Amino acid sequence: MNKVTVLGAGSWGTALSIVLADNGHEVRLWTHRKEQAEKINSTHKNERYLEIMIPEKIKAFHDMEEAIQDTDVILLVVPTKAIREVSHQLNSILKGHPTIVHATKGIEPGTLKRVSQMIDEEMDKVKYEDIVVLSGPSHAEEVGLRQPTTVTVASINDEKAKIVQNIFFNEVFRVYTSNDVIGLELGGALKNIIALGAGISDGLGYGDNAKAALITRGLAEITRLGTYLGANPLSFLGLPGVGDLIVTCTSVHSRNWRAGNLLGKGKGLEEVLEQMGMVVEGVRTAEAAYQFAIQEDIEMPITNGIYDILHHQKKPKEVVEQLMNRDKREEMDDLATLLKNRYAR
Repeated sequence: MNKVTVLGAGSWGTALSIVLADNGHEVRLWTHRKEQAEKINSTHKNERYLEIMIPEKIKAFHDMEEAIQDTDVILLVVPTKAIREVSHQLNSILKGHPTIVHATKGIEPGTLKRVSQMIDEEMDKVKYEDIVVLSGPSHAEEVGLRQPTTVTVASINDEKAKIVQNIFFNEVFRVYTSNDVIGLELGGALKNIIALGAGISDGLGYGDNAKAALITRGLAEITRLGTYLGANPLSFLGLPGVGDLIVTCTSVHSRNWRAGNLLGKGKGLEEVLEQMGMVVEGVRTAEAAYQFAIQEDIEMPITNGIYDILHHQKKPKEVVEQLMNRDKREEMDDLATLLKNRYAR
């Protein structure tokens, strides 16, 4: 049994806490809202995020220092925009050398940093190579209901990755390991942009053909940017790429798909975000990926189109027409070029 502290009591943090509790670990679930912690402890529910019962042995905390006392593993599951603040706070009170894991999917606009890089910059008590990333095709609603799910944990430190694999692994939550931290983080973050596009496509009333094209060409964009940044292109053929794209682009559980669907039906971004009531990571990630594509001259037409819809109020149908009328090209040019560039280094 391990003592595990989960920082972030949203839907994903709550679902992962349930997995850990089912595996016999002592689980402490931290939230920055005192009233939320009190309600979880008194009702064993977190209804705003997941409409299921939470095991009584999961204890919620509002005081971070109390929550991390003598803990073996700390799992960060807060929105990307809160990663720096929470990491900085954690660094100021951290004692000992617990394993640090994050399960947040996003990229920071402006700096274009991945989440592990942000944690590393804010925490001088943690080595970058020891940070573990958990990601993959995994809706919190299904994980909380103990439905079969597969994810990947990645770290440069193989021993740390195996520690995290062991604490999460069970008969319904299968965990693979990898050392491709860049690929796992970028696949998990960038798929949210494509999921927004899939929702927009459905909102416009387009069919399966359009969605299949969007997902496939979206995978090409993810692989193009990921490989440029040092990821293994083969990672995107597994859970971090194809797997996460399928689950996020085709399910009503997906916040990004639901947000895109509302955009496709003609609603404005502010109205959509207000109606969602939860963080839609794809919005911030689209901004970051767009900035990176411009800065490094990387071809990402779908990302650029979605950015125009989100931030330039461009009509979704206009963006679709623009994408369909791009210059003719050979489909495998992308793959051949990125493999050539990667292995020529």
